[in-house]
Amino acid sequence: MVKRLGRDYGLVRCADPEAIHGQGVSKFVSWNLPVHHCWPCNPQETPGFIEKAAQALVRKFGDAHPQALMIGALDAGSSNRYYRTLASNLRGRALQIFPSNVCEIRDAEEQAPELPTLFCLIGKEGLFCGLQSPRSCGGFHPGGTRFIRQNTPETISRAGAKIAGALHQLRLYRPVPATGANWLELGASPGGMTAELLNRGYQVTAVDRAPLDIRLKGAAGLHAVIGDATSFEPAKGEWYDAILSDMNGDALDSIKRVVRLCSNLKPGGLVVFTLKTAGVTGYDALNMLETSVVSAAADANLDRIAGVHLAYNRHEFTLFFERRVSL
Repeated sequence: MVKRLGRDYGLVRCADPEAIHGQGVSKFVSWNLPVHHCWPCNPQETPGFIEKAAQALVRKFGDAHPQALMIGALDAGSSNRYYRTLASNLRGRALQIFPSNVCEIRDAEEQAPELPTLFCLIGKEGLFCGLQSPRSCGGFHPGGTRFIRQNTPETISRAGAKIAGALHQLRLYRPVPATGANWLELGASPGGMTAELLNRGYQVTAVDRAPLDIRLKGAAGLHAVIGDATSFEPAKGEWYDAILSDMNGDALDSIKRVVRLCSNLKPGGLVVFTLKTAGVTGYDALNMLETSVVSAAADANLDRIAGVHLAYNRHEFTLFFERRVSL
């Protein structure tokens, strides 16, 4: 590491930057950006910082035709709003002077995952910028994700933020299921993920040995089943657009339960699988566990799309699979 940047980032020299995108490495890196331009200064002590920085961005990247300009704070979670405000002001000024035919996308959610974006991070260490697609960086927002509130009176559990983050991240690789899609959720209690899916207009069959939170009683679109995922049998002729598994316990046991139910998953259907890693430590051991889970999933014609460590994951990773259309 060349330099520590804020609390979450490090400036590193990498002989093979593309290796970061390898299957065994990418899930350990929440967000990465090649540094094509940096200004190692203290913005608070630099007169005219915004105008100078904006002009530099235009000179450096104006002819590169980025689809969007996204600027954020190095310490996004800090209670000090100075750098978040500075990032917003710098973005606003840069967009004023960029050529009119570039940086046309203003909303991070509207970016094409595969097209280059000019991402910038700013903090007391200076300004660090790079041109790369959201998919290659690992997120649509500078720093990778956005804060999702999980402490409102309506919140059932933090798992709601986890599936919200997962669906946001999924958009880097494929469209999310359409409104009205039919989900099978395994390990649903107390219902944080269930509530988030219902709020998005999905139909949910939620299976768990423990009951869901009382606030979900009678919720439209919900079919709650108290029972074990091992013995659960879908109704005859029932098809699911997606399966969500957040079951605790051994990861290989959990994926076997998912595999058993994939005969009811539509071709092209989605699986969102939480890879629990309790008791597994070390880079090699974690990769071996994922390899075993991916191999077991392949037995049900499930292809791995991506593996990520979400902002709301703890000692776990989220894996995305898609059921092959040609079976």
